[in-house]
Amino acid sequence: MADSIDVIDDEGRAVPVPADVRRVVSLVPSLTEAVAETAPGLLVGATDWCTHPADLDVPRIRGTKNPDVAAVAALEPDLVLANQEENKPGDLDALRERGIAVYVTDIRDVDGGIGSLGRMLAACRLDEPGWLSEARSLWAAITPASPRRRAVVPIWRRPWMAVGSDTFTGAVLDRLGVDNVLDDSPERYPKFDPADLPAHDLVVLPDEPYTFTAEDGPEAFDAPSALVSGRLLTWYGPSLVEAARVLPSALLP
Repeated sequence: MADSIDVIDDEGRAVPVPADVRRVVSLVPSLTEAVAETAPGLLVGATDWCTHPADLDVPRIRGTKNPDVAAVAALEPDLVLANQEENKPGDLDALRERGIAVYVTDIRDVDGGIGSLGRMLAACRLDEPGWLSEARSLWAAITPASPRRRAVVPIWRRPWMAVGSDTFTGAVLDRLGVDNVLDDSPERYPKFDPADLPAHDLVVLPDEPYTFTAEDGPEAFDAPSALVSGRLLTWYGPSLVEAARVLPSALLP
């Protein structure tokens, strides 16, 4: 790529990025929101699942797992933003083969996520935005609950499925002082039977991907339930500000 400067992404890959980035395509909803809130107009494409900000008006290039590579290339992006967990290596390699710069994030916990978002935005030639500075300050001020709580986090029913090991959601809860009782599962999103769960004193019921409500979910468990926004548990970006403000009071006594 002419007139470019290599930046190192979270996978340690050198990414040739223009000194002046004008066109960005995001393959991840959280990254879409981060860029859109920081530099309106910089995004020229996003996935069908990119729902925030609500007024985002850009061409859609299908989903995180099946992006339309040709459609992305047709948008002539200076940079494509991706994530190690959300996107498939084959799709990213196909973009690189077309000469498109692809920057991959790897976000596994809150503090690491804040740092990763800062590096990604810098790769877009953007200064640190106010929302990211605020998120860093808010999360730094959070003291984990003591005693810690023990929770199960269902994400689906029929069949029942929950958050298991090695997830951003589990890391968010851990940061708050809430232990995920299925964190030792060999699966990231295991199936489970509500009658056979380890001891727990909290059920965290998000509104996505399954829309749990007061009438649909709590009745299946003996422990108290907390209905929360799934976005606050699973997204990394401007939502981290709201998550730091809302989740402690929603989940902790």
